[in-house]
Amino acid sequence: MKGKRLTIISRRLVILVAGLLGCGAPVEGAGLQADMVVVNGNVITVEVDQPRVEAFAVKSGRFLAVGSTREIVPFAGDDTVVLDAKGKTVVPGFIDAHMHPDMIFPYKSIHHKIDLGPKSVATMEELIEALRKKAQVTPKGNWVRGQHYQDTKLGRHPTRWDLEKASMEHPIFIMHSSEHVAVVNSKALELAGVTEDSKAPPGGAFDKDHDGKLTGVCREGAMNRILRGETLLPPSENEEKELAAHAVPTITPPSRPEQVEALLLCFDNFLSKGITSVADAAASPSKLQLYQDALEQGLSVRVNLMMVNSCLPQLKELKLRTGFGSDRLKIGPIKIFHGNSTSGYTCWLSEPYDMLNPQTGKKDYYGIPPGRSQAELDELVFSAHEAGFQCAIHANGDREIAMVLDAYEKALQRLPRKDHRHRIEHCSVPTPELLERIKKLGVVLALHSYIYEHGDKMEVYGPKRWGMMHPNGTALKMGIPVAGNSDYPVSAADPLLRIQSMVTRKTAEGEVYGPEQKISVDEAIRVWTLGGAYAAFEEDIKGSIKVGKLADFVILSHDPTKVEPEKIKDIQVEKTVVGGKIKFERS
Repeated sequence: MKGKRLTIISRRLVILVAGLLGCGAPVEGAGLQADMVVVNGNVITVEVDQPRVEAFAVKSGRFLAVGSTREIVPFAGDDTVVLDAKGKTVVPGFIDAHMHPDMIFPYKSIHHKIDLGPKSVATMEELIEALRKKAQVTPKGNWVRGQHYQDTKLGRHPTRWDLEKASMEHPIFIMHSSEHVAVVNSKALELAGVTEDSKAPPGGAFDKDHDGKLTGVCREGAMNRILRGETLLPPSENEEKELAAHAVPTITPPSRPEQVEALLLCFDNFLSKGITSVADAAASPSKLQLYQDALEQGLSVRVNLMMVNSCLPQLKELKLRTGFGSDRLKIGPIKIFHGNSTSGYTCWLSEPYDMLNPQTGKKDYYGIPPGRSQAELDELVFSAHEAGFQCAIHANGDREIAMVLDAYEKALQRLPRKDHRHRIEHCSVPTPELLERIKKLGVVLALHSYIYEHGDKMEVYGPKRWGMMHPNGTALKMGIPVAGNSDYPVSAADPLLRIQSMVTRKTAEGEVYGPEQKISVDEAIRVWTLGGAYAAFEEDIKGSIKVGKLADFVILSHDPTKVEPEKIKDIQVEKTVVGGKIKFERS
């Protein structure tokens, strides 16, 4: 009732304004009457030829007209929902072009992961205590799992001996905030059959102390060696037999209804941050079924599914390709993991890190090479490219990025495709030469914008690299398309916080890393709207407030271009509208 009364009051105001402006009564013609009008706003359209307007009208889920309040008032009829913005700022719906929404679903299960991030635990002792409490309510022998711990905030990585203080009767597995490093206790190592003599799978590493003992820290593929079945690369036949022989007891999966419920709750939370479209960066055929169920139950945001490369043969057999689906749910690019993590210090570099090697204790650490050879990557990329798919390849270190560009270049030479829009996800530590190649090849970048939370992770790369890490500024100046993303849960799915991070390059503690890469607020908003749309071949239907495009927009409490840059994150999302329907309204 409260929302309805507000609409009626607003409509009366519009009729009064119409009279004062000499517009007369609202036009009642069925062809012109809008379903919704927004008036008296500070509308940032993200359109070059009409960057700011006051008002717009919506019909059948799309923008019908854009202009001044005087021009839009006649579109309001008896059944029109009228929103008086009262001078507040309106922007297109934010598009998160790369995230993993299912990684921290709120499952109502003993197997849910507890939060070990800085907001929950501040010291190693608090982390151990949180795991101990979780173990007390978990049946013996079952997993105790945690996530989001940050070594830089705790002072170091936990070890298996730390975790044993919580429990020696449960296998314990806790994930680093990068999602590329984990720590396990001795029970988990024992059940998985991992000893000091065990070899890590390609693309992974087990950390050891000075005496050659396993610390419990597992990097990249090594952590998947502990949790059977959670592999990013398909194991060889021998490796598969070994995993089956030494597998830790499987984790009981949540029920299908529980997964759907969790997915819907997750996206409802994203709406409160102004997100109207997302790209799930690790989708599979089973997850496609999950999304179909969610769609039938009222999926509230638009979703592009980045299909993991293991399902490429199945998609090719069905003759599907990028773009199949609707504006609510569609198949996007083929997602390929090739390379490792920036914040987990595992990405592969051409010059050593400014840190000791976790395996040798010397300053000879270059990261962990990808599990694929160049030839294997070339073959995989061409297979997807030939089938009509866009490729989106996870790569962070300069040596990984160079391999990806080699693969793209070879595919385009064999089969030229003008508007391929192949992507590199993150591209965190490039060189000027690599950016030139990216520009020449027409590659789209989904760069990180998480310095607010993870800037301190850049320390190990040394000051000489900071000015080219997460190069949003340089990429935009060069005309390279950039898509905004959170890589959630690696960083918060909060576009306004992400925009602040891109504008200030400042951590929560006030440290600035690579000020050369700062961009303007207008540029950051464009990256998080039209940039994400372009990366998904959808710039013609969304990403800006323009006649004919999908009516996805957000009303903000303040103008991000007017507040102090350090306060952009404090701006409130007041309403989020998807397809002309109010999906979130702050009470």
